[in-house]
Amino acid sequence: MAQQEIHLDRERFCCPICLDLLKDPVTTICGHSYCKSCINTHWNKGEERGSYSCPQCRQTFTPRPVLEKNTMLADLVEELKKTGLQAAPADHCYAGPGDVACDVCTGRKLKAIKSCLNCLASYCEKHLQRHLQSAALKKHKLVEPSEKLQENICSRHDEVRRMFCRTDQQCICYLCSVEEHKDHDTVSAAAERTEMQRELGLRRQTIQQRVQDTEKDVKLLQQEEEALNVSADKAVEDSEKIFTEMIRLLEKRSSDVKQQIRSQQETEVSRVRELQERLEQEITELKRKDQELKQLSDTEDHNQFLHNYPSLSPLSGSTHSSSIRIRPMRNFEDVTAAVSQVRGRLQDILSETETEILHIMSQVDVLLRQPEPETRADLLRYSQEITLDPNTANKRLLLSEGNRKVTWMREDQSYSDHPDRFTVYYQVLSRESLTGRCYWEVEVGMRGGGVRVAVTYKNISRAGNSDECLFGSNDKSWSLYCGGNSYNFYYNNIKTPVSGPVSSRVGVYLDHSAGVLSFYSVSDTMTLLHRVQTTFTQPLCAGVRVCSGSTAEFCKLK
Repeated sequence: MAQQEIHLDRERFCCPICLDLLKDPVTTICGHSYCKSCINTHWNKGEERGSYSCPQCRQTFTPRPVLEKNTMLADLVEELKKTGLQAAPADHCYAGPGDVACDVCTGRKLKAIKSCLNCLASYCEKHLQRHLQSAALKKHKLVEPSEKLQENICSRHDEVRRMFCRTDQQCICYLCSVEEHKDHDTVSAAAERTEMQRELGLRRQTIQQRVQDTEKDVKLLQQEEEALNVSADKAVEDSEKIFTEMIRLLEKRSSDVKQQIRSQQETEVSRVRELQERLEQEITELKRKDQELKQLSDTEDHNQFLHNYPSLSPLSGSTHSSSIRIRPMRNFEDVTAAVSQVRGRLQDILSETETEILHIMSQVDVLLRQPEPETRADLLRYSQEITLDPNTANKRLLLSEGNRKVTWMREDQSYSDHPDRFTVYYQVLSRESLTGRCYWEVEVGMRGGGVRVAVTYKNISRAGNSDECLFGSNDKSWSLYCGGNSYNFYYNNIKTPVSGPVSSRVGVYLDHSAGVLSFYSVSDTMTLLHRVQTTFTQPLCAGVRVCSGSTAEFCKLK
């Protein structure tokens, strides 16, 4: 029982890193103790990361703490050493599961600290002494403890495998080299190791160079990230200031208009009330005159009537209501209409600037551009759901399948008039504005005159039958015509024949910032039909033109 208690005491004074009694014990900020050399070695390995942590509780310290000697703990360790217990191995010195055991120890075996490739045995510190002291044994090759020493013995000849067969790429013994490997290219294992070590050195140089190059790229990306964050933060701050100023200007203008309306209201109401008072006074006077005339009219004495009649005072000038021209009550409605017009112009400006800002933001890119997709699986990473805008559809086009499918019809559909509608050409645009990287597929049904799969700026003309309205016939749109057994590409009214396998499905890939537009024939295989390299100055829309009897459907890819 006493020995168990002493053993427990010893465990408490062991370093968690080297598992031996503490030497020059120091204590970290978190309260755990280590050998000074052990914790310094541990922290030296993490110096490049600029942070230091406790191996036990993982608490991190920045900057590196200054370690002071734990005097009390050092005295206790020295006292423990004086008891003579240091020679008695603790449990952690014995071999356990996963440890290499000493081949010489009897009974409970200690951990091996070295293995000998010549003796093919492993030794603890005590039994290794002969190899360290004997002149003959000093020439043996000692390595870190290994459980695979027996793999060095040839199972056929029970000899050490000291040769290497380059023909069969395996280690062999000397007898193997003169028997079944007799005519093979054989060398000593040491010679082959030297050659492979040289190749290994070259590979390490290559890896280290790549590490250095990649670290430079990482540093560049870190700088780019910092620059992006600084630029974005400044843009947000400046934009908020500008919009706050715009709001202040609008509030001031609103206050000015309100004050002007109220001032004009006060002036006009004052004039109306003044005129109203004059009219009311005139009414009172006229009523008094009328009463006077009535009294005279009711006089029965003819002489009295004739005597008084000349003395009647003449009527004053009249402000008759028919002379007052009341204008239609819309003076201030005109102000409302004017303010509404200002709002409309402001909405137009905001819409235009939104498009411009989106385009500018789409040009923001990182230093290292991702590689262009090569397979359909790569392209599907950028799949974009496309829905069609009914307000742009020609009246002969029927939209279905959640506005993803368009079918040419013989009669006009019940669409309301809209300024965005194509009036002549059987065309329709997507609702979505396209920037960045996008990919979509169109299933075309060509029972009639064919289909044009297009990409266009939103400001393409809509009314009339000029080239400015037709996909591919102007500098605002690009289109691939699918008809019969052939393809043709159109841009700015220039026709380019395109060769490739004809398929009912066409894939379209757009990299807006890189100025790349690609059309693919999609079937069991994927074939690039045509690729455009240009500079896009605005966000784009997807579009199709279907001729009589044709259909086009934007596929669901997710």
